Amino acid sequence: MIVVKWWPRRPVPYQETFEAMKAFTQSRDAYTPDEIWLVEHDPVYTLGQAGKPEHVLNPGDIPLVKSDRGGQVTYHGPGQVVAYCLVDLRRLGIFVKEYVELLEAVVMGVLADYGLAQACRKPGAPGVYVPWPAVSAPSASGSDVELAKIAALGVKISRGCSYHGLALNVDMNLAPFLGINPCGYAGLRTVDMAACGVSATVYNVGEALAARLVATLQALPAPTPKP
Repeated sequence: MIVVKWWPRRPVPYQETFEAMKAFTQSRDAYTPDEIWLVEHDPVYTLGQAGKPEHVLNPGDIPLVKSDRGGQVTYHGPGQVVAYCLVDLRRLGIFVKEYVELLEAVVMGVLADYGLAQACRKPGAPGVYVPWPAVSAPSASGSDVELAKIAALGVKISRGCSYHGLALNVDMNLAPFLGINPCGYAGLRTVDMAACGVSATVYNVGEALAARLVATLQALPAPTPKP
């Protein structure tokens, strides 16, 4: 059983969910059902556990919160759906690398359902990307298309359980991404589904994301019992 919860349908302060995730993870036991929390946040920059402050270029009046997830700096705000995945990886019998790949595959599947079948991974840079016309010179391969980030991932493992999760840009003000090096990459373009021609609501995309997350996690083979 996996419990899916929408937080109140208002922009939610990041710190509120951050503290709740930590409390849930510390209090759960081997029988606690996994949960997926769907959230739309107030504008906030979050800096990962090993994040470098120099990747925060011009935050303006947007608050910066130090987080314990992996990764560098990212932005959350209205028009973006965040799926916090509170998952017992030991019980599922999967490792962190497999789990991150699973989250990426889920996002790519949702985007394909919305007509963005070219969504892909980028080697060495966790997250999900879509081809985008470059504004700079063609790449060495001769292509005039670059990859733009449409979804960010970051997880934290405690006592064999994962929290944090993924953020998918639906229809948002993308300007705040210019105030940072997104995920630590200078000049990385960030886009949303709306910029890719998709008309969708945060609620509908969140529901699709949760449904695919639940189906994918429940389809994992049972781990082999230890002798």
